[in-house]
Amino acid sequence: MMNVGSVSYLYRHFAILIVAIFTILNSNAQQISEEKAPSFYSIQLDYYYGNILEHNPDLSHLILGHPTGFLASFNRKTYGVKNWERFFNYPDVGITFGYQDPHNPLLGKQLSLNGHFTFYFLNRNLQLTVGQGLAYITNPYDVEENPSNNAYGSRFATSMFFKFGYVKENIWNGFGLQAGLFFMHYSNGNFKAPNTSTNTIGLNLGVKYDLNHENFPDYIPLQNGESIKDFAERIKYNIVFRGGVNQSDVIGSPRYPFFVVSGFADKRLNYKSTLQLGVDIFFMEYLKKYIDYRAVAFPENGNTGDEDYKRVGVFVGHELRFSKTAFVTQLGYYAYFPFEDGSRIYNRLGINRYMFNDKYFAGISVKSHWAKAEAIEFSIGTRL
Repeated sequence: MMNVGSVSYLYRHFAILIVAIFTILNSNAQQISEEKAPSFYSIQLDYYYGNILEHNPDLSHLILGHPTGFLASFNRKTYGVKNWERFFNYPDVGITFGYQDPHNPLLGKQLSLNGHFTFYFLNRNLQLTVGQGLAYITNPYDVEENPSNNAYGSRFATSMFFKFGYVKENIWNGFGLQAGLFFMHYSNGNFKAPNTSTNTIGLNLGVKYDLNHENFPDYIPLQNGESIKDFAERIKYNIVFRGGVNQSDVIGSPRYPFFVVSGFADKRLNYKSTLQLGVDIFFMEYLKKYIDYRAVAFPENGNTGDEDYKRVGVFVGHELRFSKTAFVTQLGYYAYFPFEDGSRIYNRLGINRYMFNDKYFAGISVKSHWAKAEAIEFSIGTRL
C-alpha cells in the first residue's frame, strides 16, 4: 500500500507529465482563421538496442547487459495552419509510450509516458524527436529486498528521450521507415535517495504509418512578408520564484522544501529564440542539514557545520518559443559557494507557459549538476 509520501510523489510527477503534454498539445493557440482546421495523425513503433553509460562509477555494478526496448508514438502532423508550424518546418506533436528492459533484474523494467515534438530537416529526410514525461520503475531501491539498486530510489521518476536519424515517410500505402540514434534518461530529480539515475544510448529502427496519407494537404507556405524577425523585442526583465521538495544523497534522510529566487534580463531575437542573463539565489533546506551531518560524520574533511547553506549563481540561458510555450535551457556557475561539495557548475532544463500577453509565466524544470539531478522546480514568474 502506498504511504502519504508515495502518493504525494506520484502526484507531483503526474503533474509534470500532464503539464508537459498539455503545453505541447495546446501550444498552437494562434489561428490563421476562425474555422477549425482538420487534423491529421500518424503512429509509429521503434525498437532499440543500446548501452547504459557509466556517468557515475557508483553505477558500474548495475551495468551488466545491453538494454532493449521500444517506443510507441501517436503523432498529430502539422501542415502550417498556425504560424509557429510554418516557422518550425511543420513538426509533429504527440505522446510516446516507452518500455525498457536493461537485462538486469536489480534495475527492473522502466515504463514511461512522454509528450514529444518531432522536427524535420533536409527535405524532411532527417528528424529529431524530443520527449519528456513520467516513468514507472518496477524494481526500485529497497533497503531489504533490493539494496544494490542505487540508480532508482523510487518507483516513479521523470523520463527524457531524444531520437535523431533518417526517416522516409509514405513509402507504400502510408507506411514509412526510420532509423538512427536515441538517448533515454530516467531520474527522480533527487526527490528520494538514492538517485544515481541511468542514461541509455543506442540505435533505433522503426516503422511509421500515416493514418490520413490519402488526404494529407499541401504544406501551407510562409505568408507574404511573414518573418521570424518580426517578433524581436527590446530587453526585458524577469523575476521568478521556484520551489519544491528534495533531499540529500544520504539514504533515509528527510525531505525538505527549497526555494529559489531568480532575476534575469532577456532579449528576444526573433520568434524562436530569446537569450537570458541572470542571477539565482538558492535556499536549499536539505543542504543546511547535510552540512551538519558532514561536520559530525566526517570531521576529517574540515567542515565545522557553520558553513552557509545558501548559494548564489550566475547563469546564461536560451528560450525556444512555440507560441505560448517555451523550452528553457540554462547553464550556471556558483559565484557564492561557501560549502564546497560537488560541482560549481549547474544546468537547468524546463518548460514555461506564458499567459496574459506574455506578462506572466509558470513552469517546471529540472536543476542538475551535470548528469546528477538536484531538484524538480515548480516556478511562477513575471516578465516586465
